[in-house]
Amino acid sequence: MHGGRRARLTIAPAGADAGVVFNVGGAEIEAHWSRVDASKLRTRLAGSGASASTVEHLMAALAALRVDNALVLLDGDEVPAMDGSARDFVSAIDEAGVTALAAPRRCWRVVKSTRVSDGAGWAELRPAKAGLHLDVEIAFPSPVGRQRLSLDLTPENFRRDLADARSFGFLNDAERLWRERLALGANLDNTLVFDARGPIHPQGLRFADECVRHKMIDVIGDLALAGAPIIGAFRSYRGGHGLNIALLEAAARDGALAPEFERARKECPMDAGRSLSP
Repeated sequence: MHGGRRARLTIAPAGADAGVVFNVGGAEIEAHWSRVDASKLRTRLAGSGASASTVEHLMAALAALRVDNALVLLDGDEVPAMDGSARDFVSAIDEAGVTALAAPRRCWRVVKSTRVSDGAGWAELRPAKAGLHLDVEIAFPSPVGRQRLSLDLTPENFRRDLADARSFGFLNDAERLWRERLALGANLDNTLVFDARGPIHPQGLRFADECVRHKMIDVIGDLALAGAPIIGAFRSYRGGHGLNIALLEAAARDGALAPEFERARKECPMDAGRSLSP
């Protein structure tokens, strides 16, 4: 999407408590917020002299389908854009299948509210009884405008309501982004592009509010960089990758996330870590 280069990605099984790890040319990078070194229009992880960019859609699919442990082999330095959504990653995971591992599932419980802001935009985490509740609101110039969506994350509603939503952008921003060495691989096959009248794709929108649905995919992918599922409620207004990562950093710094293991069996989506099947 951003580098404009071809890339190949393979998702392989990993053992209990391995988490999600990217292997880029032999260098391993933990999928964790502390490894984020860039968050403008995408989330990039770095470590051991290597980097893995635009990880958010893959991370969202893994998190939503409750895959806690996976080794991601990346030939290149950026996750393939596919069609700009998460649906191809969902299809690949569903085709491979997942297996439960004989280990308690680790979770983070939000034990106190945490909020970060940047100008008019803000994001917050609050305690909740169970699961992850998401409430995302965006505000862009016309024709996207203001959109808001809230839901409780489950594999079923991720597949049905979110996975197909594509990355989006505005035609009049293209030259500026190219000068910044961003969106070099963006095209109508992997990006929902708007001009002043609306989407320029012949097929139109997949959802009337496709943009906020895609922003929710980004949120899920970024929150997955907590390293374990979050039990809590997330809310944002005019958010983005930078605010999402800053929120995780603030929550960790302020002691807003408490680890749970056995007690989380009733509250996490399932009671064991899961890995992709061989």
